[in-house]
Amino acid sequence: MPDSQTVKEALNKKGAYGKDLDLDHYDADADKQVIVDDLRKSDYRKYMENVGIVADEMERSGTLMFIDNNASHCSPKVQEGLEISTVKEALAKHDGLKDFYWNAMDPTKDKYTAKTYLEDGDGYFVRVKSGYHIKYPLQTCMLLNTNRSAQKVHNIVIVEDDASLEMITGCSTAHHADDSLHVGVSEIYIGDNSSLSFSMIHSWGKTTGVRPRTSTVVGKNSHYTNNYVILNPVGSLQSFPSAILGDNSSATYNTMCIAHESSDIDTGGLVYLNGRKSRAEIMSRSISMGGKMCARGRMVGNAPEAKGHLECRSIILKDGGTTLAIPELEAHIADVEMTHEAAVGKVARDQIEYLMSRGLSEDDAVSMIVKGFLSGGSINGLPEELQKELDEAIAKANVGD
Repeated sequence: MPDSQTVKEALNKKGAYGKDLDLDHYDADADKQVIVDDLRKSDYRKYMENVGIVADEMERSGTLMFIDNNASHCSPKVQEGLEISTVKEALAKHDGLKDFYWNAMDPTKDKYTAKTYLEDGDGYFVRVKSGYHIKYPLQTCMLLNTNRSAQKVHNIVIVEDDASLEMITGCSTAHHADDSLHVGVSEIYIGDNSSLSFSMIHSWGKTTGVRPRTSTVVGKNSHYTNNYVILNPVGSLQSFPSAILGDNSSATYNTMCIAHESSDIDTGGLVYLNGRKSRAEIMSRSISMGGKMCARGRMVGNAPEAKGHLECRSIILKDGGTTLAIPELEAHIADVEMTHEAAVGKVARDQIEYLMSRGLSEDDAVSMIVKGFLSGGSINGLPEELQKELDEAIAKANVGD
């Protein structure tokens, strides 16, 4: 890790993409710990359930919740092979965890990682021991609860060799804390012959700043799935998670976004195809309803027989909105195969008129087409219960109205 002075200098380093946020704006204290003993009786239950967090915790392997900068709830089910706690608790327990602490992520990446490092942000620690396949998804929740504050969390996920896990992480902003900042640094390590499905459903405030920073290392013969969904308004969101693939490993990035009026969303994924026969897909579906939407995808081919595909599809529903697709393919050897496809358009008039001839109003026809676009396969392989929740969220989404 770099020395503290080098990291301090990075506090002036803007993010590579997205709007530059003034960290000094978020000066409210968000270090008070709020304990939630029973999720079912919590005042925050409605925020949790809106982002896929099950309050009764049925068919979940456990729950870990942060409110602002402190852990509020940790309830691991009795299941052999799974360990969850805060990162600080895990560091005190496991000497070897230091090998994973600020290893996949460079704290000098930008001002957001630097602030998290210098202020020693805590977060959730998840470990699946070698040889174990966790039956039910693990759920985590990050909630912003103090206006004009910065939530700075540092998460570590380790799936050891011959193991598997599904994670659902829901993030939200309480109504009284719209003008706040979420910085989530996540380091993910997947061993050999293993798999991790990491699904995020987010619902932020109309003026909330969101800066996730995620880096994943994938071992041999393993698979990583990263699903990201945001259907509600957000102030400014910028995310560009990365993965480094080993031999015969694969990664799939699925992104589904609606950019409402005044929302500024810049998201995507980066995959380094560093292993022989490694494979990757980066898929994005987005809708601009008057907001700004940028979908990025980048693949770097560094190993023989590597294959990758990028696909970005976007619809503009309202004038004044913008959408930008940026696919990038970079190869350093001859024996790689990478492709990309991007499409930006509008809702077809003939489809609207057909549905209107069947008795629908024009607004209802547009809404049906858009919801079909969102649910038309941009995210594959979700856990069954999460797919159901996603379908319900799409059905409720305020699109075409």
